[in-house]
Amino acid sequence: MKKQTTIFALGALLLTTIYSCSDNKAAVQQQAPQAVPVKAVQVQKQHISAIDEYAATVIPLNEVEIRPQISGYITQIFVKDGQQVKKDQKLYEVDRTKYVAAKEQAEANVAIAESNLARIKKDVERYERLIEQDAIAAQQLDYAKADLLSAQSQLTAAKAQLNSAETDLRYSTLTAPFAGTIGISNVRLGAQVSPGQPLLNTISSDDPILVNFTANEKEIPRFNRLMNAENNPDSLFTIQLGDGSIYPMPGKLTIMDRAIGGQTGTIRLRVEFPNPNRDLVPGMSVSLRVINQDYGQQIVIPYKAVTEQMGEYFVYVVQNDNTVRQQKLKLGSLLGSNVAVRSGLEPGQKIVYEGIQKLRQGASVSAEIVSPK
Repeated sequence: MKKQTTIFALGALLLTTIYSCSDNKAAVQQQAPQAVPVKAVQVQKQHISAIDEYAATVIPLNEVEIRPQISGYITQIFVKDGQQVKKDQKLYEVDRTKYVAAKEQAEANVAIAESNLARIKKDVERYERLIEQDAIAAQQLDYAKADLLSAQSQLTAAKAQLNSAETDLRYSTLTAPFAGTIGISNVRLGAQVSPGQPLLNTISSDDPILVNFTANEKEIPRFNRLMNAENNPDSLFTIQLGDGSIYPMPGKLTIMDRAIGGQTGTIRLRVEFPNPNRDLVPGMSVSLRVINQDYGQQIVIPYKAVTEQMGEYFVYVVQNDNTVRQQKLKLGSLLGSNVAVRSGLEPGQKIVYEGIQKLRQGASVSAEIVSPK
């Protein structure tokens, strides 16, 4: 009986040991980390041209209002509405009749003053010879010299009057100050005008033409570099028109305003574009496209691979031991579903593309390398 009890105790102990080993093995299996299945992409560079867009307005290089400078009636209109004009081409004419008469009267007054001056000069010369011979009183010579000064002043006044009359006559014909396009006339034949009123028309230059836009003050260093650089891309500045088409000719940054707007925190800039076909019309609203620093061969990754934590951006990099490590990035421009990376990654590295929500620092992964669309 004692022997049977001993055998039973040994059997129980053996079973307990077997069950204990089985439980330990299961516990070890439960504690062992399992590889998380993820999809990853290999980092590589692509040629890109990332674009920043700014609301902009087309303005002419030169623009001037055509206004009368004398009074009268419009007797001639030499151009059609919207016509292209050349420099010094006739535009309008104000009734010239009284201005021609005033010029002729002024010319006659000058002639009279010149004749009177010549006569008095001769008198003075004669009196000077006679005074040497004591043939006349000195007072008579003094009177003649006074008359000479008066005659000289009268001639000066007559010439000034003639100059004024010639100016008025010249103002009776309004001409184009530069080549460009004239607008729709605000007056018709017979309209009465006076100095400064009304506005007759407006003329603006066509080629080249300017595009005005504003940028945040933080971008001033960037635009300063672009203005002074010698190796900018040819298509650095382009225009997208209202119908979505791209204007075929690139522009050049020419002007940055002297100061930042106190209330807006922005600065005005101007880009000059060739405009031989008048496709750009003053007043047009366009989108100015500027190639930014994400230009050329740059690292590009899927944006869904990026996680954000307190304003900083990270990706999970797959390491050689099939664990992942969080890597901080500096992002550039969004390119559809992708994003440019300015720093933090090197070509050839593998980053997790799908399954990010299951990961943590140091997690083991089973990575399938894919080529995302």
